[in-house]
Amino acid sequence: MDIYTIIFLALAVFIFLRLRNVLGQRTGGERPPYDRPARNVAQGPQDNNNVVPIPGAVIDQAPLAPTAEVTPPTDRWKGLTEPGTPLAQGLDAIAAQDSSFDPRHFISGARSAYEMIVLAFANGDRRALKDLLSSEVYDSFEAVIKDREKREQKTETRFVSIDKAELVGAESREKSAQLTVRFVSQMISVTRDKAGTIVDGNPDKVTDITDVWTFARDTTSRDPNWKLVGTGSAH
Repeated sequence: MDIYTIIFLALAVFIFLRLRNVLGQRTGGERPPYDRPARNVAQGPQDNNNVVPIPGAVIDQAPLAPTAEVTPPTDRWKGLTEPGTPLAQGLDAIAAQDSSFDPRHFISGARSAYEMIVLAFANGDRRALKDLLSSEVYDSFEAVIKDREKREQKTETRFVSIDKAELVGAESREKSAQLTVRFVSQMISVTRDKAGTIVDGNPDKVTDITDVWTFARDTTSRDPNWKLVGTGSAH
């Protein structure tokens, strides 16, 4: 062999030994190549050769916590009613329809309206009644006023106290909210004819009165005032 053949053989042996040291020697017990799973991807057309899966193992992520539902606090109507009662559910419905709704403010206004309506009715003040009553209730009140005027009678009413004003009903109907209030009061009332003779009541007797009135308002209206839409009473 010439000198060049010897040099090439020596170089080949040297390269073989270097590769063996770097790559190692197969023994037959090696693990098969690990095929990393691709990330979950939305299934697309099977013949789309442009989709290249992202290599690497899928990382299991903890599921997102479910969004908590916004629920009214259990003591939202504390002092007015217990949670879960029909009254509480009705108040929730009205509050959902009208974000400015405040039942405590309403009760305060209802007490004032109650006294104003009773006195206006006794005095035959139609102008005041028109602003506070629905058309149906106004018509029934006016019918009584007209009958008194026809008989030439006058009614005198004086409040001694309003002992209680409590919500007993609440309901939301489409664009209308309705609230029912029970009033417990003490008053003195007497009706006299044109000669001053008493025809009903007693000017010296305090009478306990319980009235159950329903007020309503259009929640889509800019008018914040409630009007009396129904009355009932029990002595």
